[in-house]
Amino acid sequence: MARIAGIDIPRDKRVVISLTYIYGIGKTTAQKILQEAGVSEDTRVRDLTEDELGKIRKAVDAYTIEGDLRREVSLNIKRLVEIGSYRGVRHRRGLPVRGQKTKNNSRTRKGPRHAIAGKKK
Repeated sequence: MARIAGIDIPRDKRVVISLTYIYGIGKTTAQKILQEAGVSEDTRVRDLTEDELGKIRKAVDAYTIEGDLRREVSLNIKRLVEIGSYRGVRHRRGLPVRGQKTKNNSRTRKGPRHAIAGKKK
């Protein structure tokens, strides 16, 4: 496995897909990185030379990824919660933040249903 930004990316996949295993890099960003590095998207990771890997690592360093990005996102959420904004309140209560309806859906955010005490079956 090749290591880029401290992450082992899969060897048998195409480079453009393998780069998406890094948190903060999606397909479009991976394509931009490969274009900057001058590497073909269709190349398999196992076929990359050390020189190409170095170019890719250098291009990836320009982006905020992995731990730094996770920290930044959590600090943004923490800030919203502290200032008491609407979005912060939704985060605090564990409800959907982006305006989704909650009457029927949002099971993932709200969690499992709780039984009502004394309800007949």
